[in-house]
Amino acid sequence: MKFETALIHAGQEADKETGAVNIPIYQTSTYKQDGIGRDRGWEYSRTGNPTRKALEDCIAALEGTRYGMAFASGLAAEATACLSLLKKGDHVVSGDDIYGGTYRLFEKVFRKWGLEITYADSRSPASFRKAMRRNTRLIWAETPTNPLLNITDIEALAGIAKKGKALLAVDNTFATPYFQRPLELGADIVVHSSTKYLGGHSDVIGGLMAVADKRVYEEIKFSQNAAGGVPGPWDSWLTLRGIKTLAVRMKAHEANAFAVANFLSSHRAVSKVFYPGLESHPGHSLARKQMHGFGGMVSFELKGGRPAAEVFFKKLKIYMLAESLGGVESLACYPATMTHASIPEKERLKRGITAGLVRLSSGIENSDDLIGDLERALK
Repeated sequence: MKFETALIHAGQEADKETGAVNIPIYQTSTYKQDGIGRDRGWEYSRTGNPTRKALEDCIAALEGTRYGMAFASGLAAEATACLSLLKKGDHVVSGDDIYGGTYRLFEKVFRKWGLEITYADSRSPASFRKAMRRNTRLIWAETPTNPLLNITDIEALAGIAKKGKALLAVDNTFATPYFQRPLELGADIVVHSSTKYLGGHSDVIGGLMAVADKRVYEEIKFSQNAAGGVPGPWDSWLTLRGIKTLAVRMKAHEANAFAVANFLSSHRAVSKVFYPGLESHPGHSLARKQMHGFGGMVSFELKGGRPAAEVFFKKLKIYMLAESLGGVESLACYPATMTHASIPEKERLKRGITAGLVRLSSGIENSDDLIGDLERALK
């Protein structure tokens, strides 16, 4: 089954009883059993729900595996994976350019539980290799990264993880399985904030995970049920609805991102543009190798720092200043005080998250309107 077909049909067969072409919303907490030990495949909706199962089967198919899981948020997926697979004294190597919420989870939650975390240069496999220890159990990577759009070599990290007897988890939120499939490059776990491109309409919070190995899947599945951070059937249904149009949306997001990146690259108010689709991007060749496209996210450095950024955001009419990304509408974000505010300022600056950094999630509007909006705001 080709990717575009799987978006619409994987895990989403017509309802056997009624013929409904969309999976029903099984809005129930529990299920009648025919006798002691005789259920009909469903017991309690924290453990499993038919609407959620359709979503889980869908993400598994899209990422090229049999094992998928859905969670109440992307961070719930991250936390459950680490809860399942790590214990006190274990070591994690993470890329340094990561979502602020992931950094907060590592530093404010997992360190208190006795986990050790080391940050490596997201652009350098050698940096990850150097950070490995005898007790390293997990490598965590985002690619493209948030917010600087760095590209991490998944295949190289998979080799490092295998040699060190660790697992490799990749946050694939920015690329989506339409543009990148980390399991095919050797990753063990793929995590998505389905709030973003997969849902695609800024109307649902969720997380998805795909796992290559059955044993790892069963460990995480146990914790999914035990910890209970699962989505309800309505959220699962909304995400499935959004996934159906992922292919056509991602084409539009990427086309608009290219137009925006090229416009910003020649604007006198902009000192630097971060977009892997540009040949000037340091990770462009690697992105071409491991991705099937470059995505819809663009970040740029605005001359004049925060004062210039405040003026810029006030002048925007189409782009909305807001958290999140990946919706059909265009959003603009100021990472220093929004998505990455939980990272101390000294660490933010060290990682390149400056007072002039702006992150754009270009929606599927007309590109001329988006460029006109940016041009007006940059004057």
